[in-house]
Amino acid sequence: MRLTVNGTEHEVTPRAGQCLRTLLRELGWFGVKKGCDAGDCGACTVHVDGEPLHSCLVPAFRAAERSITTVEGLGGPCSPRDGVPAALHPVQAAFVAAQGFQCGFCTPGMVMTAAALDQGQRQDLPAALKGNLCRCTGYRSIADAIAGAEGSAGSSCEHNPPAPASTAIVSGRARYTLDLDLPGALHLKVLRSPHAHARVLRIDAEAALALPGVVRVLTHADAPDRLFSTARHQNPADDASDTRVLDSVMRFVGQRVAAVIAESEGAAEAGCRALRVEYAVLPACLDPEQALTPDAPPVHGARPTGEDAPPLHPHPNLAAEAHGEIGDVAAGLAAADVVHEGTYRSQRIQHAHLETHAALGWRDPDGRLVIRSSTQVPFLTRDALCALFDLPREEVRVECGRVGGGFGGKQEMLTEDLVALAVMATGRPVRWELTRTEQFTATTTRHPMRVRVRLGARTDGTLTAIDLQVLSNTGAYGNHAGGVLHHGCNEVIAVYRCPNKRVDGHAVHTHTLPAGAFRGYGLSQTIFAVESAMDELARALNLDPFELRRRNMVRPGDPMVSTSLEPHDVRYGSYGLDQCLDAVSAALSVPPPPAPPGWRTGSGMALSMIDTIPPRGHFAEARIALDGDGRYTLSVGTVEFGNGTSTVHGQIAAQALGTTPDRIGLRQGDTDAVGHDTGAYGSTGIVVAGQATLRAAEALADALRGRAAARLGVDPAACRLDGDAVTAGEARVALADLGPADAMGHADGTPRSVAFNVQGFQVAVHPGTGELRILRSVHAADAGRVMNPVQCRGQIEGGVAQALGAALYEDLAVDAGGRVATPSFRTYHIPAIADVPRTEVIFADTHDGIGPLGAKSMSESPFNPVAAALGNAIRDATGARLTATPFAPDRIYRQVDDAARSGEADLQGASLP
Repeated sequence: MRLTVNGTEHEVTPRAGQCLRTLLRELGWFGVKKGCDAGDCGACTVHVDGEPLHSCLVPAFRAAERSITTVEGLGGPCSPRDGVPAALHPVQAAFVAAQGFQCGFCTPGMVMTAAALDQGQRQDLPAALKGNLCRCTGYRSIADAIAGAEGSAGSSCEHNPPAPASTAIVSGRARYTLDLDLPGALHLKVLRSPHAHARVLRIDAEAALALPGVVRVLTHADAPDRLFSTARHQNPADDASDTRVLDSVMRFVGQRVAAVIAESEGAAEAGCRALRVEYAVLPACLDPEQALTPDAPPVHGARPTGEDAPPLHPHPNLAAEAHGEIGDVAAGLAAADVVHEGTYRSQRIQHAHLETHAALGWRDPDGRLVIRSSTQVPFLTRDALCALFDLPREEVRVECGRVGGGFGGKQEMLTEDLVALAVMATGRPVRWELTRTEQFTATTTRHPMRVRVRLGARTDGTLTAIDLQVLSNTGAYGNHAGGVLHHGCNEVIAVYRCPNKRVDGHAVHTHTLPAGAFRGYGLSQTIFAVESAMDELARALNLDPFELRRRNMVRPGDPMVSTSLEPHDVRYGSYGLDQCLDAVSAALSVPPPPAPPGWRTGSGMALSMIDTIPPRGHFAEARIALDGDGRYTLSVGTVEFGNGTSTVHGQIAAQALGTTPDRIGLRQGDTDAVGHDTGAYGSTGIVVAGQATLRAAEALADALRGRAAARLGVDPAACRLDGDAVTAGEARVALADLGPADAMGHADGTPRSVAFNVQGFQVAVHPGTGELRILRSVHAADAGRVMNPVQCRGQIEGGVAQALGAALYEDLAVDAGGRVATPSFRTYHIPAIADVPRTEVIFADTHDGIGPLGAKSMSESPFNPVAAALGNAIRDATGARLTATPFAPDRIYRQVDDAARSGEADLQGASLP
């Protein structure tokens, strides 16, 4: 059949059952993305004869004799081989001007939908964009782009130059993991366990291998007899080595059983269906409290442990423990005039980045193993592959394209190990892309937690005791079990002055899908508990909640102490918590927009503190070179996945070199680029990798001034870099005449600073239905010197939006058999544009003494105080305290009804000792 795509005619023969999305990608139109293959996310939107459609729902044969426009051709006719277009469609240009994207994976579909809107539809974006999802932005910048708003321009720090890849992103030319034509590549698919706990007795692959196109079947017999952790940290021993590439013991529904490698994706899927597996089903335990009982079935035989928060007690299902006490908590509670005690629960949630986990693998001409992966940690993944397969570092390369979101979920090795094994087993290139269902059922989640809190205070509000008991469900494997538990129990109480603090934390194995790293890394769960409890204390003491926190929060000069008095490397690089509290307090003092009759209104707030860098070392290298044309090339190891580091690295280097970001080319996310980079996690993309960039750029600037001074016969101090030259008074030397030259920069992640966030809400609640409306959302952040305000605001808006999803409706439910019951965007609700209020973002005026050029991290921390602030606002409006997320309408209704019946809502949770 014939069809026209972006003005180019194609003669094609679609496969039976093929959708238009896959056909277009096979023709080289990589701007058509896969986010769900179910018509739920809109990432694959194209125009068919001018009408926007989700191409994953359109049978390919229906495109016969039709005219298709993808995002590449929106500005005019083009071919798949064309580079970035010289001219953009007005909607594409508007998305660049407003920086209406972060990771950019959803952007082609969003642009195609927006380009088809008429003026009436533009006035009702919640309806017009209901079929397009974005996990990163919080939608404000997208709405601004469609409305024609622009971010202010500028070139250096504290301005808003656009992301270097802006034009490529909005035109569909930015290359993500699988946007690569790899001739002869085989396809990999995985058969997964239907049982929560079972032993594989036999795998019969005969029927699968007999199918046309099936090349190889891999089972546990083909996998290295070596354990590793999917978690990636600078010190691999932080996490328990408890995982095999393919195992003979199944510990959760969805675990890998076998892999089929075939000439096509369809053949690989058919091969999986043809496998016959005999299991011995074993007892399973899905509940973390039951998993600690004496007769609970062990998840692992010989218990593996990591060095971060190792277990101290012998129970086989204990993955990690955290214990500590300063002062005497019992005495502090006895001395209190008011004590609050409560139990708070946070549910399992999914990262839901629009680009699922995926990897390509091949041998390069020199025989090196090359893995192209959607990962936040290419260097740590390379090192893990080398250890797993006994390969020297120089024989393995890991590279990234642009990564379509991460949120901690890609601080794991979940695809690369099996792709590497498949490449070595077949000698051919191999590709593997997880389906959306696999992303929900077979990757990682946030750790569900139960947190018991006891707070004691005197009548003047002074805290006398803080006591936390934390139970974390780490699932079948211990990736990040200790790190999340340790981190979740740290800054949450270190932010408050109190002489008596105690933590008892346990991370427990169950036969459920593994938990892992997630935005906030344990703090969102514990902050929900502690900040809810602080609100109850304020009510019992008849104190303003802002005032209670002002009386107890740490200030410069105070020790930052959780449960140990041991020295540490965290410093007050700057301090803006007081400004944040004042800003949110002032915003909430303004009366909210009116609520409908019969609705109850209230306000709430919560604060959070986070260390700007993970502990125990985080390393980065950067190299910057002066090219022959007088421009620069900056090489860094850190990855761009919507965190904005690409833009800020260019700004940092430009400021040090007296030039503009557009004169600096960037190479990143490639183990061939620099010697080492720990990775883009823990909000380190600017404060560690950016520090390395600054040092490299400053070293190169010094070298260039020295060379120019020698030519001009002047003191280097008289020389100044100015765009494409070095000047000394009226004298001038072109940069092109001073090269070649390069310099290196290094950063080791110590000392560390602290960042602060305060969230406030005004809400309305319908007591008869439990419906909640957010009337006002305001967020104040201490990010140090804000290098790119538009970009940093977007990080905060996106964090708040994602946290609202977690607070209100996201819930990765697991049924009684251990199966994920919400395996799609139809059943797992992430925020759409209609769900997200506009958040007013306020920055504290601080300049950090530790971060590069005064900056601090601000990627994951905006998420942390949101659930508590929202719960506190609901409490203020209704008198009902919700102690478990999500705050679904039925839960709100029941709690409001119970509080009204008891008549004790105002005293709930507080008691005299």
